[in-house]
Amino acid sequence: MDYHNAVLLKETVDGLNIKPDGVYVDVTFGGGGHSREILSRLGEQGKLFAFDQDKDALANKIDDSRFVLINENFRYIKRFLRFYGVKEVDGVLADFGVSSHQFDVAERGFSTRFDARLDMRMNQDDKLSAFEVINEYEEEQLRSVLLQYGELRQAPAMARVIVSERKIAPIETGQQLKLVLKRFLNHKRENKVLAQIYQAIRIEVNQEIEVLKELLQQMPEVLKVGGRLSFISYHSLEDRLVKRFIRNGLFEGEPERDMFGNFEVPLRKVGGLIVPTEAEIKDNNRARSAKLRIAEKI
Repeated sequence: MDYHNAVLLKETVDGLNIKPDGVYVDVTFGGGGHSREILSRLGEQGKLFAFDQDKDALANKIDDSRFVLINENFRYIKRFLRFYGVKEVDGVLADFGVSSHQFDVAERGFSTRFDARLDMRMNQDDKLSAFEVINEYEEEQLRSVLLQYGELRQAPAMARVIVSERKIAPIETGQQLKLVLKRFLNHKRENKVLAQIYQAIRIEVNQEIEVLKELLQQMPEVLKVGGRLSFISYHSLEDRLVKRFIRNGLFEGEPERDMFGNFEVPLRKVGGLIVPTEAEIKDNNRARSAKLRIAEKI
């Protein structure tokens, strides 16, 4: 599919253990690859809800009476399912990260390949864009974003340079940002460092970590007992959150234990970590960092 080539398609949908009459949610609709696979396994009584905050994705809407596409951020999953009279579902699928379409449309500003205005908004109606992050954040805020979300050791120096340069003139495009940070872009590692910088800014613009936490925290309420989540992450920040929440229902710290050292958790993992095959990575290079984790509500 031109819009987005679904990653780990079979494995992710297999992880949901589809019931023909079940109710499922694809919280990252995109090009609709995962949704179409779910629908192909549902019977006439089955139902699929999908979320995507990007208006561009609405063009991929599936014409099927069993399907509902909701043009909203998946952080509101419980609220919108209740709106449609649904309290619990049999499974939730998520393929986090940026769609191929978002990467490939230059003016969206997600890719380091293009010289486009700093944007990176998944929801094009949001007020905060990469431009505001780079040109309006205080130095300490910039340092924190680059360090926390990009895991860049040179974040303090990068933040200082950005603040200094933007006093001369606004930093409006990706190419201008590259020039400002040129001293940090060692030739051998330029693409890797740029990718880390872009990742950090994108995560901040779209509140990706906060949104993921909100989604995970709603899973014990949204899933039926025996219902499953099947989540694909693309970087360690996301994967650590998913892994920890599945393991103990928390993002940090340890759960309270009883006198025997036991503790209750809302989910249990199903199988181990799943990653793409070499063949899939060869066919779709953007799958190379994908990590799939599956869990079931206890």
